[in-house]
Amino acid sequence: MYQNGACYIRVSTDDQTEYSPDAQLRLLKNYAKANNIILTKDHVFIDEGISGKRADKRPAFMQMIATAKTKPKPFDVILVHKFDRFARSREDSVVYKSLLKREAGVKVISITESIEDDKFSVILEAMLEAMAEYYSLNLAEEVKKGMTEKASRGELQSTPSFGYKAESGKLVIIPEEARLVKFIFEQFASGEMGMRRLASYMNDIGVKSHRGNVFENRSIEYILNNPVYIGKLRWTPTERARRNYNHLDTIISDSTHEPIIDIELWERTQKALKQTKELYKPRTKTEAPIRSWLKGLIRCGNCGMLLTATKNGYFQCNGYSRGACNPSSSISIGKLENAVLDELKATFEESLEIHVVPKTTETASTNEYDLLKEKLKKLDFREERIKLAFQDGIDTAEEYKANKTAIADERQATLSKLEQMKNSIVKRNTDDSIYKRMESVYHLLTDSTVEMAVKFKTANFLIHKATFTKQNSTLEIEYK
Repeated sequence: MYQNGACYIRVSTDDQTEYSPDAQLRLLKNYAKANNIILTKDHVFIDEGISGKRADKRPAFMQMIATAKTKPKPFDVILVHKFDRFARSREDSVVYKSLLKREAGVKVISITESIEDDKFSVILEAMLEAMAEYYSLNLAEEVKKGMTEKASRGELQSTPSFGYKAESGKLVIIPEEARLVKFIFEQFASGEMGMRRLASYMNDIGVKSHRGNVFENRSIEYILNNPVYIGKLRWTPTERARRNYNHLDTIISDSTHEPIIDIELWERTQKALKQTKELYKPRTKTEAPIRSWLKGLIRCGNCGMLLTATKNGYFQCNGYSRGACNPSSSISIGKLENAVLDELKATFEESLEIHVVPKTTETASTNEYDLLKEKLKKLDFREERIKLAFQDGIDTAEEYKANKTAIADERQATLSKLEQMKNSIVKRNTDDSIYKRMESVYHLLTDSTVEMAVKFKTANFLIHKATFTKQNSTLEIEYK
């Protein structure tokens, strides 16, 4: 009896040659052939150069899980070279194996670790998973030890900071970038320019970060707090320091590279940073109030970032606030809301063309429609299976042709019936009814007695997004 199969291959940077993708795939194909399992190239999932520690960080793995849950069931088994290829975390292994078995009826098979389908296999499989997790944790610990040792010696082990490039494992100054770094320190230490203005300046002259991004407040803040510019290197072994530049576990060591600024300028900068921090203390995070029913819907036509409603009654571009966008795209909340309302009113009054497509929720009112859609999927799946059976020599050319003709006739009859049902649904959803719904939304949004939270939900139900461009005063609305 034939089964449909998939195979999952993972290779991380620490693996040996015997675990190469080609080697794993060859062995998996041999096993499938010997055990009457049909493999297709669409069901070969490979994560190369990726750790097995976290499943959600492996794109091919997550695609495989999603595919397994589709209907009709695309495969019955997933083949792996070893169970540690599937997951090195016991939690991930248990969660995803259970999900595959419960929701998709799919079993995971290791072709090199034979496990019988009995109660003792539960213990054996758990032992294999525990060994894989131990290996992963031990490897991470050894790697961290090596990196900590390198950090204490002041050796480079990360991407070069702005102003430097790496040559033979050493930092070398990039003159044009170094001049900008010194300018940033001097302007901030003297109080001439703040972080937002410095970010805007860098963007205005067309400078990009080493990752190819525009500069923001936090980009400047990172530069001003980075001891690399006085000849030192910083590394935090326990976790990502993020914006905590004074983390207790951070290692700062003298390095051999040439500094860009002197100690006197560094100390003046640190003093200015401390004063700025005291002046603008971080606010306690609370749920942002809804100051406009357009919250989260308006984007800047210049940079694409959201416009945020401020306390003083204006919408302001987030990109401008971070120094990543010019001009400010500032507009009063009332003015922008009225502009959206005018567009909404024009839509239902001027009878603009709206293409009405029946939603799934509307068409799902009849079981027959759902069954017909499901039948089409099954026909597609059947056609793929008979093609594979012919290619593998299971069916003759005559059998393949007869099966294909029968499926084509069945599909045509199903499509005709679906088209009839769609036409009847569209007739019930006339343009008039759509305009009436939009008109009722307009009246709700203009009613001063309606709560802001209700208006917010209504606007989000109707509008997908809106783009406001201040330079030419245009507003574009995309409806859901």
